[in-house]
Amino acid sequence: MKGSDLLTENIDTHKILHLMEHWIEHNESHIKSFNEWSIKIKQAGYEEVAEKILEAAEKMKECTQKLQQAKDII
Repeated sequence: MKGSDLLTENIDTHKILHLMEHWIEHNESHIKSFNEWSIKIKQAGYEEVAEKILEAAEKMKECTQKLQQAKDII
């Protein structure tokens, strides 16, 4: 068996769905944390830093949407 075959032999729908659910949940946790910390950071006087963290949260939401779309295909 070739090395690449070893990497794919245990990949099935259940495994892929499990990974995507984990990644989506993980991203949602980060989004929540980013939003909470951006408020605290802004209150501490770092408005530009807080804005960049909010931008990161938006990008994370986009990533989560793509993962959800991929999951929906399955």
